[in-house]
Amino acid sequence: MRRKHLIFIILICLLSQLFQGCSDDVSKDGIIEIEMIQYKQEAVEAFEKIEDRFNETHSDIRLTILSPNEAMTILKTRLIREDYPDIVGIGGDINYSNFLDADLFMDISDYEGLNDVKPAYLEMDKSLELLPKEGTYALPYVANAAGILYNKDMFAEHGWSIPTTWDEFIALCQTIESEGILPLYFGFKDTWTTLAPWNALAVGLAPSDTCKMVNRGETTFKNEYYTVAEKIKVLLDYCEPNPYAYSYNDACTAFARGEAAMYPIGSYAVPQILSVNPEMNIDSFVFPANDNEADNVLNSGIDLQFSVMEKCTNKEAAYEVLDFLYQDEIIQIYLDEQNAIPCKEGDFELPSMLEGMRQYIDEGRMADYQDHYYPSEMSVDAIIQTFLMDNSENAIDTFLDRFDREWVRYNRDLIRRVKELEE
Repeated sequence: MRRKHLIFIILICLLSQLFQGCSDDVSKDGIIEIEMIQYKQEAVEAFEKIEDRFNETHSDIRLTILSPNEAMTILKTRLIREDYPDIVGIGGDINYSNFLDADLFMDISDYEGLNDVKPAYLEMDKSLELLPKEGTYALPYVANAAGILYNKDMFAEHGWSIPTTWDEFIALCQTIESEGILPLYFGFKDTWTTLAPWNALAVGLAPSDTCKMVNRGETTFKNEYYTVAEKIKVLLDYCEPNPYAYSYNDACTAFARGEAAMYPIGSYAVPQILSVNPEMNIDSFVFPANDNEADNVLNSGIDLQFSVMEKCTNKEAAYEVLDFLYQDEIIQIYLDEQNAIPCKEGDFELPSMLEGMRQYIDEGRMADYQDHYYPSEMSVDAIIQTFLMDNSENAIDTFLDRFDREWVRYNRDLIRRVKELEE
């Protein structure tokens, strides 16, 4: 009898969770409730300030912003239960592509704030569509950038110049090494960190639509990524011994303590580095992957954007929230705390450590992270790590043959759909 009672209680709890999202979005006092889930857990404090300021200035709408750990997992669970938030804050990556492909987002083409977005970021969102789709489904908010972070004081002390070509970069590494200083630090124990130099090289050496070209059967990764693979291997000659023994935190700490002159990573690492050495003078430059500076491209992608859920019943209120979020002063709150790049046109104050990338940002000379198109199940970061650890003569061929093979395995359904669409 006790067991039956327990089962009954569990069923009641599950049912209450299931239908939680079906309740009226207007509270008893007539205030419209708008709920947002955003995935940037490290930005909790910024979003708490934003939520408080919105609710202080709006009497007819109450905004609740949730910033949970494992936000994408929680969001997917809620979607299965049909417990939909009104707005999601999501990165411009494969998760966005998959949600969009499932028709979960509202077309916000009529939202006027889109007119203020830098064209490069709107184009990135269109490129993230697995199949071409009419309309606009996200408001790009902030972006990050990846290239080379460098110790500005160390460079000034030794008189080192910022390289603008691949040959200049390798010559710089050799010069730094000759002076008894480690040129680069990686921290490849955390496999995801292998994607930082990989992406920064790939945007300059491979077409931005490489993945889509492969899906259409127009090329292979072996054709497009061969030079990327060659050059990332060269970098291993100038980093810490056995980089696979050191984690991301180890790398941030080592760079902060002056154990290396440069760190190939994204701007997202700066807060972690400054937590170790708040006085460190950091700047950055675009990875000089090419023989000509004019061919270099900044690796920049949408770090956070807002999508209104198709099931949102209060579109006008959701748009009012977007209006508030897109005010210059609110964006600046986020930029100041997260060292980000605004996706909105305007005269914003960039973090000082991105100054070396400003020209590329202003000119829109940038391309999205290639890994934003990689299916998470494929674990490309682990494949790259395995390749970097392979010292055999045919390592590059083995790696790229595997890349092509695994791509088909994990994208078979998408490749079929692309083929059907073209036919």
